[in-house]
Amino acid sequence: MESTESSYVSSPEAARNRSPPPPKSPTSGNVEKPMYIRFLVSNAVAGSVIGKGGSTITEFQSKSGARIQLSRNHETFPGTSDRIIMVSGAIDDILKAMELILAKLFDELNVEDNGDVGPRAKVRLIVPNSSCGSIIGKGGATIKSLIEDSQAGIKISPLDNNFYGLNDRLVTLTGTLDEQMQAIDLILSKLCEDPHYSQAMHAPFSYAATYYSMSYAPNGTGGKFPNHKEDRSNSITIGVPDEHIGLVLGRGGRNIMEISQVSGARIKISDRGDFMSGTTDRKVTITGSQRAIHQAECMIMQKVANATERMMD
Repeated sequence: MESTESSYVSSPEAARNRSPPPPKSPTSGNVEKPMYIRFLVSNAVAGSVIGKGGSTITEFQSKSGARIQLSRNHETFPGTSDRIIMVSGAIDDILKAMELILAKLFDELNVEDNGDVGPRAKVRLIVPNSSCGSIIGKGGATIKSLIEDSQAGIKISPLDNNFYGLNDRLVTLTGTLDEQMQAIDLILSKLCEDPHYSQAMHAPFSYAATYYSMSYAPNGTGGKFPNHKEDRSNSITIGVPDEHIGLVLGRGGRNIMEISQVSGARIKISDRGDFMSGTTDRKVTITGSQRAIHQAECMIMQKVANATERMMD
């Protein structure tokens, strides 16, 4: 049965019980840097990861040296009924823990499907939208390389516009356990280099600040959910690859005017050659209420995601 505990910390003995380090991986240069990975797990199999009285999760922490936390029953990823597992620690410890957890999940699917795991064997990683660019790469070059090197299927979902305040996307991996583990190793090696990713390490599991963007009028038609509490002016700057900036602008600036009108945010794009530090991404500054900023960012990143998907096809 599933324990009532919402999260578990690694035991003091965990570090002493670590197995010998595995062969060098793409992330081996960052082994001591604290990192994390978040992924989804269905409520149906969450109990098997926890074990009776927390025995399985405690064993996995002891064997790997990583910390493993699971969200509460009601703390699900928006638009799904799936809970969130976070594994944190040194890179090699995270990889050991992920292999233990995924092997357990594969075993569960094997039992359910009489040994034929098939297309259900997948893992969905949660990655901040601001960090997805490091996985996609210029013109989709990085994600193509990750797929070739791991032999796993890797697909990044567009940002879900149905939920205001949602700044995370799902990265779905398919393949055998070895292929998925290779993909996770390679993806972590990219995320290690992204300062935005490490900043989200202490974000709460709860998506309480995220809310569905559509309400229903008495006649049953959908309408935008009004919010009169957010009149304060805020500002954020996001990076958009230089090669996609034309899609954000549109012919004669039509796209950016439409995004501004629909969201109510003011949008400014930096001049040519004025990039985000250390990148070739143009600066896009969005100003307005929090809700307006979120909607404008969603619309912009949707255009970028659509362009990337077309380049991948």
